[in-house]
Amino acid sequence: MAKDKVTITLDRSKANHARSLVGASSTSEVIDIALERLIRAERKSRDVAAYRRLPPTKQEDDLALVGDAGGLADETDWESVYADAEG
Repeated sequence: MAKDKVTITLDRSKANHARSLVGASSTSEVIDIALERLIRAERKSRDVAAYRRLPPTKQEDDLALVGDAGGLADETDWESVYADAEG
């Protein structure tokens, strides 16, 4: 991927805090990570909004009622389980 050198104005303390949180080696890396996460979050938000515009079909409603969903309400800390996969 081609990268360009740019000049930006930012809050240095926020950049340093973000850098320490994600373990980035540079401010450029922090900004790259932040942009990737923003793009991913916005795409997900748009996907959810698009999904909500279309009501589920009767077949989809029926499928959602099949099986026991009680196992989904456990006390597992999924964030820590998948911490390494986040990238």
